[in-house]
Amino acid sequence: MAVVRKGGEEYKMARYTGPSCRLCRRLGDKLMLKGERCSTPKCPVEKRNTPPGGRPTTRRRRGISDRGLQLREKQKVRFSYGVLERQFRRFFAEAKKSPSATGENLLILLERRLDNVVYRLGFADSRAQARQIVGHGHININDRKTDIPSCLVKSGDVIKWREASKKTEYYKRVAEEVEGKIIPNWLSLDKESMTGKVLNLPGKDDIEAGFSQQAIVAYYSR
Repeated sequence: MAVVRKGGEEYKMARYTGPSCRLCRRLGDKLMLKGERCSTPKCPVEKRNTPPGGRPTTRRRRGISDRGLQLREKQKVRFSYGVLERQFRRFFAEAKKSPSATGENLLILLERRLDNVVYRLGFADSRAQARQIVGHGHININDRKTDIPSCLVKSGDVIKWREASKKTEYYKRVAEEVEGKIIPNWLSLDKESMTGKVLNLPGKDDIEAGFSQQAIVAYYSR
């Protein structure tokens, strides 16, 4: 598989494959790409919150243009949810169709992705891990196998593990650790059967506040 390098970063099949922490340092924010590890002192951003590519004392500081700030906000969201640029544009186009705020609609659509829901239910430590779980066919929606991470859930959907997948060591570990997980209000989880349900679609109070929706809308409006 060919490897493409952009700005010192590695991509395969248009998806970033380099170190996750390098992205956080480059964008100047924690993207929680490694799950709970990002909240511990082991997080490299805690130790070295400087852009990669050289010593901060010897690098020349340059101001960031408005366009650059807009791009950075867009990349923060895209990398956080693990979405390719083409997919992200499709989500943005879909969000524009709604009469309400485009930026808010965009983040709500991203929250509804199956891989994000699997992550929110505590079935995975990160969205990347959740994407693998879904892609490998371990998850059912309404008793039907679904292996498409970008599938959008709707109100009333039931998400649970396939019976065959419950025999894996990974599932057993997740079932033990799920007690300590915090589940969003728009989802519910029966921790005994490890069955999740979409109570309602996420609202503006359920989306992460660390992203500038206005900057993303401005980026695609030029």
